[in-house]
Amino acid sequence: MTRPVNTPDIVVIGGGNAALCAAITAAEAGARVLILEGAPKAYRGGNSRHTRNFRCMHHGPLGPLVESYTEEEYLADLMKVTAGKTDEDLARLAIRTSEECLPWMEAHGVRFQPSLSGTLSLARTNAFFLGGGKSLVNAYYRTAESLGVQVEYEAAVTHLELTEDRIDFLDYTQGGESHRVAPKSVVVASGGFQADVDWLARAWGPAAKNFLIRGTPYNRGVVLADLLEQGIEQVGDPTQCHAVAIDGRAPKFDGGIVTRLDCVPFSIVVNKDGQRFYDEGEDVWPKRYAIWGRLVAAQPDQVGYVIIDAKSLNLFMPSVFPPIKADTLEELAEKMGLPADALVKTVSEFNAACGDTSKFHPTELDGVSTQGLSPPKTNWARPIVEPPFYGYSLRTGVTFTYLGLKVDDRAQCSIGNRPVSNLWAAGETMAGSILGQGYLAGFGMTIGTVFGRIAGREAAAHAN
Repeated sequence: MTRPVNTPDIVVIGGGNAALCAAITAAEAGARVLILEGAPKAYRGGNSRHTRNFRCMHHGPLGPLVESYTEEEYLADLMKVTAGKTDEDLARLAIRTSEECLPWMEAHGVRFQPSLSGTLSLARTNAFFLGGGKSLVNAYYRTAESLGVQVEYEAAVTHLELTEDRIDFLDYTQGGESHRVAPKSVVVASGGFQADVDWLARAWGPAAKNFLIRGTPYNRGVVLADLLEQGIEQVGDPTQCHAVAIDGRAPKFDGGIVTRLDCVPFSIVVNKDGQRFYDEGEDVWPKRYAIWGRLVAAQPDQVGYVIIDAKSLNLFMPSVFPPIKADTLEELAEKMGLPADALVKTVSEFNAACGDTSKFHPTELDGVSTQGLSPPKTNWARPIVEPPFYGYSLRTGVTFTYLGLKVDDRAQCSIGNRPVSNLWAAGETMAGSILGQGYLAGFGMTIGTVFGRIAGREAAAHAN
């Protein structure tokens, strides 16, 4: 087949961090690159526009990061949250390469700032974007366009034609018209399937219908499903995902990071029956916030309720919605639709189990724990006695799913035991290669940046 003169060397499917890193890297290697972004321009960037930071290994101070964060400590943090369910070689590749990524990001327009107050000990491990993820996305688009990268918005890829061990062409729709393009290389960076609630329900069961989707409504897994159906190697469990507990008043889609609640370590969390169900103080929040989505999903009606008192109100970053406020626990229970007697009993038992609180320290593990209570609270356990009392409802908020495309250390996809000669994947669509379960704050951006750059480099080398 003869390729038209204006056919791109590389098509990058997706428009978020991983896609942009791939496109920029490939363009700098001399390739002609086309980005197909399914969202309208105003919503470009996928879940990346909702991010805040990037987890980065470093030896000594680096950019906004203080002290050091070694490969072994980083890996230990990852192993703890994933319970060892990770490909260690790929994990180490992501971790080691993250150190060189930060100056690369700065060189391509990203600006950083000191860590935000109330983010619990991230100044050493996570570099915060000045202006958040939206600013990062916009900076990368400016860089990509200056390099001649072509971007098409509302371009929904519907099919990639796999013939033996290569992609021959891909189809997409835009403005009601169908298009076909036959690039030399393809990079898939189009995320997971979390916005397809029916697919979530097939994996999780009917409970998933009550989940909220924190990120973009455009990540419906169309490309992922198309490739898996053609036999591309898959990785990950469809029920595993980055799922956090978010404000129950958040919208169904695209509420973003502002709907996350960081108050759990300083609270007790109860279900609709007024009963606690997990240790709220198990670890610092960046290592534990991602388990709470699954915990809430397992409760009746997939809902939980945070209860705090006045002394804890200013210890965490506030949600976009104000808390429910009451002068008594009974009044709070009524406002939140909880059984008052059960809530008062739960709080009384918790308060009685709290001991010496003189060593309370909100930004580190302080060992201020309950005694003789099940489940325990192992840190930050202070009696809830100081009115007014406050509450938030919690629902499961899915960020991205871990079922994805299996890749090697060159970000290349495979079918059977053979690499697909011109297909690479980066970002959330292959994150299950590293994240078997759980999540570590800022690590999704690490995966996307590292493997986006690798995919762009390898795709350009093949095209050239």
